Amino acid sequence: MTIHRLIVNGRPREIDADPKMPLLWVLRDRLELFGVRYGCGVGICGACTVLEGGRAARACMVPIADAAGKSYTTIEGLSPTADHPCQRAWLDEDVAQCGFCQAGMILEAAALLRARPAPTDADIEVALGGHVCRCGTYDRLRKAVKLAADYARADSAKPAKKETP
Repeated sequence: MTIHRLIVNGRPREIDADPKMPLLWVLRDRLELFGVRYGCGVGICGACTVLEGGRAARACMVPIADAAGKSYTTIEGLSPTADHPCQRAWLDEDVAQCGFCQAGMILEAAALLRARPAPTDADIEVALGGHVCRCGTYDRLRKAVKLAADYARADSAKPAKKETP
Protein backbone atom coordinates (compact mmCIF):
# COMPACT_ATOMS: atom_id res chain seq x y z
CA MET A 1 0.00 0.00 0.00
CA THR A 2 1.04 3.57 -0.61
CA ILE A 3 -0.05 6.94 0.77
CA HIS A 4 -1.61 9.15 -1.91
CA ARG A 5 -2.31 12.83 -1.26
CA LEU A 6 -5.06 14.62 -3.13
CA ILE A 7 -7.74 17.23 -2.54
CA VAL A 8 -11.37 16.14 -2.54
CA ASN A 9 -14.15 18.70 -2.30
CA GLY A 10 -11.68 21.31 -1.11
CA ARG A 11 -10.17 19.17 1.67
CA PRO A 12 -6.67 17.67 1.62
CA ARG A 13 -6.90 13.90 1.95
CA GLU A 14 -4.35 11.14 2.49
CA ILE A 15 -5.38 7.74 1.22
CA ASP A 16 -3.49 4.52 1.90
CA ALA A 17 -4.31 2.35 -1.10
CA ASP A 18 -2.94 0.17 -3.83
CA PRO A 19 -1.71 2.55 -6.57
CA LYS A 20 -3.94 0.78 -9.11
CA MET A 21 -7.16 1.28 -7.11
CA PRO A 22 -9.57 3.41 -9.17
CA LEU A 23 -10.45 6.81 -7.78
CA LEU A 24 -14.09 5.70 -7.92
CA TRP A 25 -13.53 3.16 -5.15
CA VAL A 26 -11.44 5.55 -3.10
CA LEU A 27 -14.24 8.12 -3.21
CA ARG A 28 -17.02 5.62 -2.46
CA ASP A 29 -15.38 3.08 -0.16
CA ARG A 30 -12.77 5.12 1.66
CA LEU A 31 -14.33 8.61 1.72
CA GLU A 32 -18.01 7.54 1.67
CA LEU A 33 -18.95 9.93 -1.14
CA PHE A 34 -21.82 7.94 -2.57
CA GLY A 35 -22.91 10.50 -5.18
CA VAL A 36 -20.15 9.05 -7.35
CA ARG A 37 -21.80 6.01 -8.92
CA TYR A 38 -20.48 2.77 -10.34
CA GLY A 39 -22.09 2.13 -13.68
CA CYS A 40 -20.00 0.33 -16.27
CA GLY A 41 -16.48 0.42 -14.83
CA VAL A 42 -14.95 1.17 -18.23
CA GLY A 43 -15.60 4.90 -18.60
CA ILE A 44 -18.46 4.84 -21.09
CA CYS A 45 -21.64 5.46 -19.05
CA GLY A 46 -20.62 8.63 -17.17
CA ALA A 47 -22.16 7.68 -13.80
CA CYS A 48 -18.79 8.07 -12.05
CA THR A 49 -18.02 11.53 -13.47
CA VAL A 50 -16.22 13.94 -11.13
CA LEU A 51 -14.45 17.21 -11.76
CA GLU A 52 -10.65 17.06 -11.92
CA GLY A 53 -9.73 20.69 -11.50
CA GLY A 54 -12.46 22.11 -13.71
CA ARG A 55 -12.77 19.34 -16.27
CA ALA A 56 -14.95 16.26 -16.22
CA ALA A 57 -13.19 12.95 -15.58
CA ARG A 58 -14.38 9.36 -15.22
CA ALA A 59 -13.37 8.26 -11.72
CA CYS A 60 -13.50 4.59 -12.69
CA MET A 61 -10.65 5.16 -15.14
CA VAL A 62 -8.29 7.14 -12.87
CA PRO A 63 -5.92 5.05 -10.75
CA ILE A 64 -5.33 6.64 -7.36
CA ALA A 65 -1.63 6.91 -8.23
CA ASP A 66 -2.57 9.23 -11.14
CA ALA A 67 -4.98 11.19 -8.93
CA ALA A 68 -2.31 12.05 -6.37
CA GLY A 69 -1.53 15.75 -6.20
CA LYS A 70 -4.73 16.75 -8.02
CA SER A 71 -8.00 18.29 -6.91
CA TYR A 72 -11.37 16.57 -7.36
CA THR A 73 -14.96 17.68 -6.86
CA THR A 74 -17.86 15.28 -6.45
CA ILE A 75 -21.53 16.20 -6.49
CA GLU A 76 -21.32 16.53 -2.70
CA GLY A 77 -18.70 19.26 -3.09
CA LEU A 78 -20.14 21.16 -6.05
CA SER A 79 -22.07 23.54 -3.81
CA PRO A 80 -22.39 23.37 -0.02
CA THR A 81 -26.00 24.57 -0.28
CA ALA A 82 -26.90 22.67 -3.50
CA ASP A 83 -27.53 25.96 -5.29
CA HIS A 84 -25.07 25.63 -8.15
CA PRO A 85 -26.77 26.77 -11.38
CA CYS A 86 -26.76 23.20 -12.71
CA GLN A 87 -28.35 21.79 -9.57
CA ARG A 88 -31.05 24.47 -9.59
CA ALA A 89 -31.75 23.95 -13.29
CA TRP A 90 -31.97 20.17 -12.87
CA LEU A 91 -34.65 20.64 -10.22
CA ASP A 92 -36.50 23.34 -12.14
CA GLU A 93 -36.60 21.22 -15.31
CA ASP A 94 -37.53 18.09 -13.31
CA VAL A 95 -34.78 16.15 -15.06
CA ALA A 96 -34.23 13.20 -12.77
CA GLN A 97 -36.46 10.17 -12.69
CA CYS A 98 -34.43 7.44 -11.01
CA GLY A 99 -31.52 9.86 -10.46
CA PHE A 100 -28.73 7.29 -10.78
CA CYS A 101 -26.88 9.07 -13.59
CA GLN A 102 -27.69 12.64 -12.62
CA ALA A 103 -24.69 13.52 -10.44
CA GLY A 104 -22.32 12.66 -13.27
CA MET A 105 -24.36 14.64 -15.76
CA ILE A 106 -24.58 17.67 -13.46
CA LEU A 107 -20.80 17.66 -13.05
CA GLU A 108 -20.30 17.25 -16.81
CA ALA A 109 -22.65 20.20 -17.38
CA ALA A 110 -20.75 22.28 -14.80
CA ALA A 111 -17.50 21.56 -16.66
CA LEU A 112 -19.15 22.48 -19.96
CA LEU A 113 -20.45 25.80 -18.61
CA ARG A 114 -17.05 26.61 -17.19
CA ALA A 115 -15.50 26.11 -20.64
CA ARG A 116 -18.44 27.48 -22.67
CA PRO A 117 -20.72 29.83 -20.69
CA ALA A 118 -23.21 29.97 -23.58
CA PRO A 119 -23.15 26.44 -25.01
CA THR A 120 -24.76 25.62 -28.32
CA ASP A 121 -26.97 22.59 -28.84
CA ALA A 122 -23.97 20.88 -30.45
CA ASP A 123 -21.78 21.68 -27.41
CA ILE A 124 -24.38 20.13 -25.13
CA GLU A 125 -24.71 17.04 -27.33
CA VAL A 126 -20.94 16.51 -27.33
CA ALA A 127 -20.59 17.04 -23.58
CA LEU A 128 -23.47 14.79 -22.57
CA GLY A 129 -23.09 12.34 -25.44
CA GLY A 130 -20.94 10.05 -23.33
CA HIS A 131 -23.55 9.73 -20.58
CA VAL A 132 -26.23 7.09 -20.42
CA CYS A 133 -29.62 7.83 -18.90
CA ARG A 134 -31.72 4.70 -18.71
CA CYS A 135 -34.83 6.79 -18.07
CA GLY A 136 -34.31 8.70 -21.33
CA THR A 137 -34.62 12.24 -19.98
CA TYR A 138 -32.36 13.65 -22.70
CA ASP A 139 -34.72 16.44 -23.79
CA ARG A 140 -35.02 17.70 -20.20
CA LEU A 141 -31.23 17.41 -19.82
CA ARG A 142 -30.64 19.73 -22.77
CA LYS A 143 -33.19 22.22 -21.43
CA ALA A 144 -31.58 22.08 -17.99
CA VAL A 145 -28.11 22.84 -19.36
CA LYS A 146 -29.46 25.88 -21.22
CA LEU A 147 -31.32 27.03 -18.10
CA ALA A 148 -28.18 26.51 -15.99
CA ALA A 149 -26.26 28.72 -18.42
CA ASP A 150 -28.94 31.41 -17.96
CA TYR A 151 -28.74 31.04 -14.18
CA ALA A 152 -24.94 31.25 -14.22
CA ARG A 153 -25.04 34.44 -16.32
CA ALA A 154 -27.64 35.97 -13.99
CA ASP A 155 -25.62 34.96 -10.92
CA SER A 156 -22.46 36.54 -12.32
CA ALA A 157 -24.34 39.77 -13.01
CA LYS A 158 -25.43 40.10 -9.38
CA PRO A 159 -23.32 42.37 -7.17
CA ALA A 160 -21.05 40.51 -4.79
CA LYS A 161 -22.42 40.06 -1.29
CA LYS A 162 -20.72 42.10 1.39
CA GLU A 163 -19.51 40.14 4.38
CA THR A 164 -20.85 41.37 7.68
CA PRO A 165 -18.44 41.64 10.59
